[in-house]
Amino acid sequence: MKKIAFFCIPAHGHTNPMLPVAAELVKRGDTVRFYSFNEFGDKIKTTGAEFISCDAYLPELTEQEASGLKKVSTTEMAVQDLRITRNMDAFLDGEFQVFRPDVVYSDSACFWGKLNAWKHNVPLVVSTSTFAFNQMSSQYMKNSPGELADMVLGLPRVSRELKALAPYGYHVKSVFTLIASDNQTDSVVYTSRRFQPYAESFSDHYAFVGPSVFSKAAPDKEKARPLVYISMGTVINDRPDFYRKCIEALKTQAVDVVISCGNAIDREALGALPDNIRVYPYVDQLDILSKADAFITHCGMNSVSESLYMATPMVLYPQTNEQQAVARRAKEIGAGVMLADDSVDGIRSAVRELLDSGAYAAAAKACGADFRACSGTAGAADYIENAPHASDGVDVIRDLNASGTRFQILYWLAVIIAVNLLRFAAGWRFAWIIAVAAGILYTPISKKQQKMKYASLVKRIGK
Repeated sequence: MKKIAFFCIPAHGHTNPMLPVAAELVKRGDTVRFYSFNEFGDKIKTTGAEFISCDAYLPELTEQEASGLKKVSTTEMAVQDLRITRNMDAFLDGEFQVFRPDVVYSDSACFWGKLNAWKHNVPLVVSTSTFAFNQMSSQYMKNSPGELADMVLGLPRVSRELKALAPYGYHVKSVFTLIASDNQTDSVVYTSRRFQPYAESFSDHYAFVGPSVFSKAAPDKEKARPLVYISMGTVINDRPDFYRKCIEALKTQAVDVVISCGNAIDREALGALPDNIRVYPYVDQLDILSKADAFITHCGMNSVSESLYMATPMVLYPQTNEQQAVARRAKEIGAGVMLADDSVDGIRSAVRELLDSGAYAAAAKACGADFRACSGTAGAADYIENAPHASDGVDVIRDLNASGTRFQILYWLAVIIAVNLLRFAAGWRFAWIIAVAAGILYTPISKKQQKMKYASLVKRIGK
């Protein structure tokens, strides 16, 4: 039997998929110690795992810092994660000496879990609650100008926090080492290889186990009228304006509607409800989705996975760059339609498109079957118990980077030669045109080269 330390950030979307895995390991006789926060204590205890509260180590937040976290600022999340790591250092030193875990299972965004596994030389398995993101799959994310500015302007703050960790024995050169997926770290991803973008670029250190859920119920769509379910998740759900537009859009339709709006808004703010619409703070989402015919979603990975698991097509309304990536993939497989127009008419039109065309439901059903064919929580538990894992040595990203470096050297060498030849033949007034054109064309040409090389590598290894 193994002793396994679980670590997660204080977020429902990251904690929830770890819970069925914890329950499976406990059922097998393993000892699971789950380091989390009081908000999730009851849920964790129901799995049979030992809950260890970490609330005492949360930093005091300024109003500006709290606002940044609420807006899902990458910089603010990184800064607070690093501060929590520093606050927990002495406590976790003691825990690792006493508990002596055989394996650490840490959420991908939980820096203190990862860093302490490395510091104490304990095998690490990463719990990946969204897609695995490397330089290929991250192309599915499109950062807004505001998000890019947040990351660039926040680098000095993050660098200061990294330096402050060094005296505690945590030596990390870049925060990207903690964030990005790599092909050397054992990782469990809660989706299938079919749904994961650029799955071929990930090594054998990745186990794609499918959605991690407690329910084994099958979809049951038999009822008198279509059911539309609406939820904006547990983080950015303070959207009474959007819920009111949904109500207006669907109140005259021959459908039943369930809205889960969380505790962020006052139910009374939505006004009087039509007979066909019900609003709750929270619902049993899997149960609702098993019956729903359309789901208006913010495109969090858990919500989309549960929707597809229950064969429910989606109106895709992403709010962050990660959600954009999940939405794009759901649209690509034909299981959803993007909500480009979030007006009353736009919402009504998107829902009608899902309900009037069987193609979306068929695509969702096919993906759900693919998810159910995965190894699930049992596969995740097997993978954790048997860590660390060996790989067959194939690393597409490593080979791709080597090819990219060679291309970059040859490209600019050719540009330098061309510029100098033109300078001797016609003078500098023409040579600079070549240099400027080369700079403009480098990005699209290098991306084309990358895609061609990727396709070649994937074909060569037969993935």
